[in-house]
Amino acid sequence: MTVANTPGRLVVVVSGVTWDGVKGSERQLAEALREHADVDVLWVDPPVSPATPDRYRGVSGSAGRQWRPVLRRASDGIQRLTPVALPGLTRPGIRSTTWPLVRAQLTWALWRLRRRPRAVLACSPHDVLGRWGSSTTDILYGTDDWVAGAELMRLDRDRVAREERKSLRRADLVLAVGPELAARWRELGPEPMLFPNGCAPDAYLADVEPAGLPQDFPAPVAGLSGQLSDRIDLALLEAVADTGIGLLLVGPRDPDWYPERVDSLLDRENVHYVGAVPFEELLPYLARFDVGLTPYVDSAFNRASFPLKTLEYLAAGKPVVSSDLPASRRLTEETGEIRVAGSPAAFAEAVVKAAKEARDPAAVAARRAVAREHSWASRAAKLAELIGLPAR
Repeated sequence: MTVANTPGRLVVVVSGVTWDGVKGSERQLAEALREHADVDVLWVDPPVSPATPDRYRGVSGSAGRQWRPVLRRASDGIQRLTPVALPGLTRPGIRSTTWPLVRAQLTWALWRLRRRPRAVLACSPHDVLGRWGSSTTDILYGTDDWVAGAELMRLDRDRVAREERKSLRRADLVLAVGPELAARWRELGPEPMLFPNGCAPDAYLADVEPAGLPQDFPAPVAGLSGQLSDRIDLALLEAVADTGIGLLLVGPRDPDWYPERVDSLLDRENVHYVGAVPFEELLPYLARFDVGLTPYVDSAFNRASFPLKTLEYLAAGKPVVSSDLPASRRLTEETGEIRVAGSPAAFAEAVVKAAKEARDPAAVAARRAVAREHSWASRAAKLAELIGLPAR
């Protein structure tokens, strides 16, 4: 497990999501850092409790309880630490022990690897910054507005706000996914740097066979890639299905999210639900889309977001219809291939119009050009520059 000591060439990414979960911005940035900067990565999963053995599936080849941290290779140049916390790790009292335990296990992992971090990148407002010495750059990476999303994530809003303020004070560098989050943080003291989400445009250039659909499934096909949850405006999806075109849904489903309405939608003959698929298997489904959908509900959390799916659709050459999000309006200024609509009727009408123009070669090239300007490679190169690391 130990490797040669290479001081200052390690970035620790303390993630808010597990490595095995949806491949979101945190993991894609970590992988881009490893690929495009002269750096190795230590990925830190959220802590898990021995009382929830299912969280350990795949960690060490066993589905049983795990009482010690697990450190293993995730991919070339990326090590992965899964720390352990006490049962009831989010409860008052016990919660105060969780992040000291995580920091201790991170110290152990660094000792095992014989590495010293050049930077620690915190992707959630937990207590991991300001603990690693003056030679380490402490970075707070805001991929979402955690305070605005506290209720959605079933967290105490006031506690999240306190943790966020503490992390902002301890950070040497603050990265915000969009100007809405940056403006709120600026009121708290720091001067955030805008660091939008990205995509991997080259991954979508492959000539793949489109995924199969049920016989006589209608065309054209509007598609949504991502989680079916409270972030999605279900009325927009229902309006698209009402047009009679095909609606293809790819991603995990929150069983508590309007279960009866969602069941009714999925029962329609022109709706096909695939469920969750690994990122590596997403391309055939995107190839089947004629239009990509970003149907987010109007909320403070979503208004501060930068949906990854929008860039992924563009990288695949697909036109996009989005609800009225600030990030979508900004991208609309770069390309005419994003249509922003507020009401369900306007959203459905925009989808039908976009589907008629989906495969125009010039438009496909324009969409992919916009995606290339927002590559994770460029984001990783910028971050490496900020912490003083050379590109590969």
